[in-house]
Amino acid sequence: MKDLNILLHRKWCRPNYIIGNLYLNGVFFSNTLEDKDRGLKQSMPLDEIEQCKVYGQTAIPSGRYEVRITYSNRFKRLLPLLLNVPGFEGIRIHAGNTPEDTLGCILVGKNDRIGQVRHSRTIMAKLQQQIDSTILNGGKVFIDIKNNM
Repeated sequence: MKDLNILLHRKWCRPNYIIGNLYLNGVFFSNTLEDKDRGLKQSMPLDEIEQCKVYGQTAIPSGRYEVRITYSNRFKRLLPLLLNVPGFEGIRIHAGNTPEDTLGCILVGKNDRIGQVRHSRTIMAKLQQQIDSTILNGGKVFIDIKNNM
């Protein structure tokens, strides 16, 4: 029963998106794409987070979150859900290619075009397999989101 520790290092901040690197138990896995970084931290008061947040255009607060697999009504399938994200609901890790696809969520893929991640469905399927396997074997999954810009 080994836990899966996911690390998201936010690396390149642009005016309306962030590109990061995702590591599984310390090993590079993929790039990520998120909405604009507004300097939110998990430790901030909720009212401060809500004042800074722009719906659908704001990356979630940096911090540590447990990840569970739950059914997504939007995507009509099981997907990873980040638990207890202050000021946000329904934050998932899923496939997508551009900042318009994020709505606060984390997209995985290969950043080989400016402002995009590609091969997202294939990479997401591999990530979901790792998460599912960990949970089925009695482990827990956590994601640490760190700003490194």
